[in-house]
Amino acid sequence: MDTKIDSTLDCYGMLCPLPIIKISEKLKEMKTGEVLELISTDEGIKEDIVAWCDTTGNEYLGLEEDDEVIKVFVKKTVA
Repeated sequence: MDTKIDSTLDCYGMLCPLPIIKISEKLKEMKTGEVLELISTDEGIKEDIVAWCDTTGNEYLGLEEDDEVIKVFVKKTVA
């Protein structure tokens, strides 16, 4: 990902709904415009994060997969 990452959240080994709960909590601490990288092993995050961003208004920037590790990128767009 070419975008500057402002913070990383490690949710390795956590299952739904924990990664979504954690990302919601973490984004509350971040400034508008900052980018969060979420590290997960839960396959469900691929669909969950898109739906969560649609619901909350934050911007889904995409994901990267490397074996079992899924990295999801979200830009905080809601104050």
